[in-house]
Amino acid sequence: MNSELLAKAKSLGFSDRQIAHLTGRTEDEVRAMRRKLGLVPSYRLVDTCAAEFEAYTPYYYSTYDRGDDEVIRSDRRKVMILGGGPNRIGQGIEFDYCCVHAAFALKEDGFETLMVNSNPETVSTDYDTSDKLYFEPLTLEDVLHIYEREGCWGAIAQFGGQTPLNLALGLQRNGVNIIGTSPQSIEVAEDRKLFAAMLDRLSIPQPPNGIATNEAEALVIAKRLGYPVLVRPSFVLGGRAMQIVFSDAELQHYMRFAVEASPERPVLVDKFLEDAIEVDVDCIADVGNFPDANQGTIVIGGMLEHIEFAGVHSGDAAMVLPPHNLAAESIETIRQYTHAMARELRVSGLMNVQYAVQNGRVYVLEVNPRASRTVPFVSKAIGVPLAKMAARVMAGKSLRDLGFTQEIWPAYWAVKESVFPFNKFLGQDIILSPEMRSTGEVMGLDADLGVAYAKSQMAANSPLPLKGRVFISVSDAHKPQVAEVARLFVDLGFELISTGGTAAVLEAAGHKVQRIPKLNEGRPNAIDFLKNKEIQFVINTPSGANPRADEIRIRSTAVMTGTPIMTTLSGARAAALGIAALQRHGYQVRTVQEYH
Repeated sequence: MNSELLAKAKSLGFSDRQIAHLTGRTEDEVRAMRRKLGLVPSYRLVDTCAAEFEAYTPYYYSTYDRGDDEVIRSDRRKVMILGGGPNRIGQGIEFDYCCVHAAFALKEDGFETLMVNSNPETVSTDYDTSDKLYFEPLTLEDVLHIYEREGCWGAIAQFGGQTPLNLALGLQRNGVNIIGTSPQSIEVAEDRKLFAAMLDRLSIPQPPNGIATNEAEALVIAKRLGYPVLVRPSFVLGGRAMQIVFSDAELQHYMRFAVEASPERPVLVDKFLEDAIEVDVDCIADVGNFPDANQGTIVIGGMLEHIEFAGVHSGDAAMVLPPHNLAAESIETIRQYTHAMARELRVSGLMNVQYAVQNGRVYVLEVNPRASRTVPFVSKAIGVPLAKMAARVMAGKSLRDLGFTQEIWPAYWAVKESVFPFNKFLGQDIILSPEMRSTGEVMGLDADLGVAYAKSQMAANSPLPLKGRVFISVSDAHKPQVAEVARLFVDLGFELISTGGTAAVLEAAGHKVQRIPKLNEGRPNAIDFLKNKEIQFVINTPSGANPRADEIRIRSTAVMTGTPIMTTLSGARAAALGIAALQRHGYQVRTVQEYH
């Protein structure tokens, strides 16, 4: 490799990392060689007015072709905000919301804000969001160039989700001032061994777990923990390749085909807590701004109780704020654990914690010392712009300065429901799992929990019916509880329709049921009834890890015909609560501002 070849490679778009891979060097060695040769990019302005008028919007892109550098540097103190990059499932618009609010807050406080994001379809890349925008990939190389070219005071990696977070340590090693929670604390939360050691120090329980680097290790851990277990690769977006497995055969299939396990890329194996209630907590803290960890303020922004049992990704689950089923002792324990971890990690900014509560015992599932996808929802529910406050905390202000020191417990209910693209993928099973599949979310607010839930279903394009027939077909595991759920719908005036096994259970409990044949037994069956709009609501839970083909056909037909469907009994109970509230007194519409 010589200077001419290196210059040509850079002008053709090869990254330092690619060149390092092709030449048997490290990325740092290529960067050092390039800098020694004075080979750095120049930045050009995107002409947003197509040369018709003078363009004032500072959109920049980098190039290694010779020419003028069009960046105009000011003397103001600059903060670089790292965006989330391309939107994809698991890393959505919620992170963009946080980046935008950070830019607004810091601009108001006199900073010059630089947004780095490679996605033109977001608000963070709008012309009036930040002072300057760099359309660049979120890589170590590109972010370092901008930071050095602009002479930034600090960089925020906490608001763009996992993508910028993965860069934090590398940026810090290269002299970038990462403001907010330190990259070392982020590493403690993400490295399972360091995280387990921290929880031991604080006497906080987590589900029994292990780390496997190959199939044999995974089988040994699963045998020790007992099935079912939750398996996932470390450092993933949106729960990708995360799965609940119930047997050795399933685990072997997962290790062989779903992931590439190695010492550098271990697989996490956790005991899956069945029938546990999952809780998401978003908090804000300024502990990292003080020399002593016992100083500073920690405030819980919101506690969200999942409607579905643990095992559904938090990006897909319906949630209620404040918690609607949790005991007061569990809520207090969650509060204590959250405060203890925020102090231990010396959090400056936002932190999200996921808990599971099983038989009154609270377990920590994971901690993310960063903005989470529930921050916009919580901010709107409590009327406090958490992302704006967090940006100001990261820039050095305290929560006392900002006047936010007390947890807000709303006097109304806020329900978050996820929106899915299943109607675009007919034939795909709609069962929710640890792997995120939603493409958006909506909110229902009301003084009555049932009405708040019903509003969320309307907003998600699946309004609850007020009368008609309910088709019920559940797995053997759910048959002991199905009669009680069916009674809720009978009391609301619905007729029951079902197939063999479930019908027998409902009849034994004294319910009147219209029996219909299974798909392979004759007609008219559930699909015929759905297509003829003779079923208004479906309750269908999956039969174990490998759902049967006829179940999938029923569920996808419900989606195709626009029939509301619940695949969990907890979801069905929430729907009954919503229908009862609508039958009783309908609903009123109020703006978010009126609630605050």
